[in-house]
Amino acid sequence: MKANIFILNLFAIALLFVGCANDDTADITINIGEGGSVVDPSDLVIGGTLTEDLTLVTGTEYSLNSALIVPEGFTLTVEPGVVVRAATGSDVYIAVLQGGTINAEGTSSNPIVFTSATTTPNPGDWGGLIILGRAPINSVVGGDATSTSEIGGLPYGGSAVNDNSGILRYVRIEYSGGAADAASENNGFSFYAVGNGTTIEFIQAFEGADDGVEFFGGTVDASFISVVGAQDDSVDWTEGFTGTLTNVYIEHRQSHDKGIEGDGFNTDIGNNSNPVFWSAPTVRNLTINGIGSSNENEAIRLRAGTRATFVNVSLQGFAEGFDLDDTETGNGVLAGETTITDITFDDITLNLKNDTGAAFVEGDIISGVGNGTGADYNSWNSGWTRN
Repeated sequence: MKANIFILNLFAIALLFVGCANDDTADITINIGEGGSVVDPSDLVIGGTLTEDLTLVTGTEYSLNSALIVPEGFTLTVEPGVVVRAATGSDVYIAVLQGGTINAEGTSSNPIVFTSATTTPNPGDWGGLIILGRAPINSVVGGDATSTSEIGGLPYGGSAVNDNSGILRYVRIEYSGGAADAASENNGFSFYAVGNGTTIEFIQAFEGADDGVEFFGGTVDASFISVVGAQDDSVDWTEGFTGTLTNVYIEHRQSHDKGIEGDGFNTDIGNNSNPVFWSAPTVRNLTINGIGSSNENEAIRLRAGTRATFVNVSLQGFAEGFDLDDTETGNGVLAGETTITDITFDDITLNLKNDTGAAFVEGDIISGVGNGTGADYNSWNSGWTRN
């Protein structure tokens, strides 16, 4: 057992409480024995606001009993093979604040898992992982102005394109998405204004009640993304997200919404329909497997002015492949800022639905039909994902 679970200089103490006067979450508690040794490393309890760096150690299982907050200047390190079991509740989540860091580096054979603590887990049992950075968002204007997150009211946004919130690699989040109310919902992974200095590779959201992965602005690139069984949108972006997503696999289960829902701006925020810049991500090597074209749903919905570039796409089992809404979304197509190159449609009733009011047809936006091979999921999912 490593001694860096906390930096402890303790003698004959049975319990450590670390309080935070400026946060209403529960105190962090870790059970320790005489001389600072860990009593039971398989039953550690974490939560609250860090006042020191925290390392979760390989071979250890932790219980998350409240929100765990990583403030500016502190680092949460999670070693390969760590399992964190979260108590039930939308207020049980992990949030890495602006200037905080998470270094969660698993391996393909020893992933990091955040899951429900219940014996019969269900989507929405707990919150999820929230990372908040200082990269640009289009819901505020000027310098380092910030917005606040749906969950926790936490600040995000700024002007640091290359902001670095740390590393996520081989991380799986299960049964997340607990909703505080109708307007405040957790996702599996919530990336708020995360900058492209952050590394995101090999992440899976499994059986979540809301979105699997959502980007609220920011510039971060992410690759090897797996979303299985999300009950809302599997991948979602808004508020001017401009990163690149590479190798994305989405699999729908019985209860679901869109495979991808992309917004140019946050439609929940008033007076935001003419932002300084639009969401404009690039998505390469994308597979979305639905549950059949007889279901009235779309694989990909683009709206609220978003631009997007899609390259090498495989869509299967939807009533509609792409559904484009809103005038400004259509303007993006007419300007050549939204394109779809090399795509295969399988069991798709309608490849493209144009509800933008702009005059374009399928051939104006889509090329290389039949050439898409998608994410090649079986070449990178072994050992660390669930299905």
